Amino acid sequence: MTELKPVFTVSELNEYVDLMLSRDPFMVELNVTGEISAFKRHTSGHLYFTLKDDAASVRCVMFRPNALRLSFFPKDGMSVRIEGRAGLYGRDGSFQVYAERMEKTGDGALYQKFLALRDELKGRGWFDESLKKPIPFLPRAVGVVTSGTGAAIEDIRNVISRRFPNMPIVLYPVAVQGEKAAEEIAAAIRKADEERRCDVLIVGRGGGSLEDLWAFNEEIVVEAVHDCGLPVISAVGHEIDFSLTDFAADLRAPTPSAAAELVVPELAKLKDRLFESRDRLRSALLHGVERKKDRLELLIRRRGGIVTEQRLLQEQQRLDQCKDALEEGIERRFQRQRDALTTVGARLKAADPLGAMDRGFALVYDNKNGIVRRAAETAVGEGLTLRFRDGRVQADVTGKDLYEKE
Repeated sequence: MTELKPVFTVSELNEYVDLMLSRDPFMVELNVTGEISAFKRHTSGHLYFTLKDDAASVRCVMFRPNALRLSFFPKDGMSVRIEGRAGLYGRDGSFQVYAERMEKTGDGALYQKFLALRDELKGRGWFDESLKKPIPFLPRAVGVVTSGTGAAIEDIRNVISRRFPNMPIVLYPVAVQGEKAAEEIAAAIRKADEERRCDVLIVGRGGGSLEDLWAFNEEIVVEAVHDCGLPVISAVGHEIDFSLTDFAADLRAPTPSAAAELVVPELAKLKDRLFESRDRLRSALLHGVERKKDRLELLIRRRGGIVTEQRLLQEQQRLDQCKDALEEGIERRFQRQRDALTTVGARLKAADPLGAMDRGFALVYDNKNGIVRRAAETAVGEGLTLRFRDGRVQADVTGKDLYEKE
């Protein structure tokens, strides 16, 4: 007689495996050592992280009541020993460890490497405060070294366009993690320094684990930042993340969005300050004229008939003329400043690639080198990304015709 085998639904299978784990004494009272990676403290107070060694990793969670009992703040690269139980998260069938207690056993190998390289580069003087260059108040253009498709560049574009519309942004697209990321980032920084198409450079990416951000700790990238003649703002990860480029850069921003806020002023506030300065200067000059007039009248009263009434009227007329000349000079000066600001705005608007998009143009990117400028740079069958004003479109090259050079 054939034995009937049970048929599980996915939910039943996950529940069964979780039940089996809960009955295994080794899985119920579990002790695991490893290095923390991809650490995240949720707004709920729960801690989510990965525990890893040289060969493997496992997902872990510590719920808020247990997390509140910790005597230290866990972070990426920290070596710890956790006590808890193993289980299966039923919703996605993932094996994970539910940590109930945690103790620190030291700093992980990657974090130790970070500290060693930090101390070495500091000893070379690469992080000295005397090397820091000032960030320009109003740059002609802003350079950005980051992923061409990541959230960081979109955040930077949104913030800059809100604060100073039509400010040109020069993107140097690179891989921000992986084996070749450090070389690409360093090469892009040197290219931006050589081209001088911008007055300040933002180097960074969004958040991630210590491993995800490691490209910005590589010596080749730190050296490129240190050697760069342009002022560099480092914007790597989130506020709690630190990288070696932060120490070498001229300014550290906690996030890419914060870097965008630091790199350009708000145009509306600039105009307000200009008009306030004009009004204060006019008020101060007029107040000075009135004081001199009062002093003159006092002097006349003291000297009696020495100064005739006709002389007094002449002096008053001269004061009125000085007052008018001052007001005209103030108005001409501020008109020149307004004209200069209008000219700068017009130049920025003319250089804005988004303005060209409104006239039917689009930016074309490939998956390797970034912006495509000529048809000869494409290949049949290659995938392309077309960026319009309101979004992106994915396309494939099905054929091409090249014009003969004149």
